Amino acid sequence: MNADAARHGFHPRRDDVFFLAMATVALLVVFIGFAPTYFLAGLLRAPLPNALVHIHGAAFTVWILLFLAQIFLVASGRVQMHRRLGRAGMGLAFVMVILGILTASDRLARHTAHPTGETVEDVRAFYAIPLADIILFSTFVYLAYRNRGLPTVHKRLMLFATFSLLDAGFDRWPVFDPYPLALVNVVCFVPLVLAMLAYDWWSTGKAQRVTLASSAFLLGAQQLRHVVGDTSAWQGFAAWVAMHISWPV
Repeated sequence: MNADAARHGFHPRRDDVFFLAMATVALLVVFIGFAPTYFLAGLLRAPLPNALVHIHGAAFTVWILLFLAQIFLVASGRVQMHRRLGRAGMGLAFVMVILGILTASDRLARHTAHPTGETVEDVRAFYAIPLADIILFSTFVYLAYRNRGLPTVHKRLMLFATFSLLDAGFDRWPVFDPYPLALVNVVCFVPLVLAMLAYDWWSTGKAQRVTLASSAFLLGAQQLRHVVGDTSAWQGFAAWVAMHISWPV
């Protein structure tokens, strides 16, 4: 144990306990969703489509672990280490945005060229799903960075940034296979949002404005993307992207 840890010890406040619990939930969601095809399939040896998908999966897994570690550092009183690691986290977030766009576009091109039970229109419509997640994630992370001096705001924005990454994990739970993604989003994310709002009321006596705004943005964008994906404008855009993908798919 280093001097900083020995001085502070692990004395979590109720905020730390709540956010550690939510980070653990996020980790479980991702593990359960990707266990058959990634975590229990050998990680780097997992039979994923290509190296890009492997890198994407590794980066997003690191983010979930980093989020959990950052909360633990704050709970342990290691604030300076938390800040230093946070700067690295911003770099990781930038890389994740790029990887997310590339991986989503790669899937679009692969499934357009080699349909697997989906219509081309469905493949193009689905392209709106990961791109919306990327917009959500990058917006929450940017605002969290801007508000890093306001812990109440910062930690909630970072939690919502992590929420925005759980879409693919939930969708891979076998129990949700028979249901459309729009319904799965409601069933999975509304309880998370309600838990955050309930904690706000219990801990501060009111719903924080950042929680209300973040909840509306998250849930609204998740539903709107299904509508956008079916529009002729989006279908044309996705067709153009698939046509211009130049790397191997």
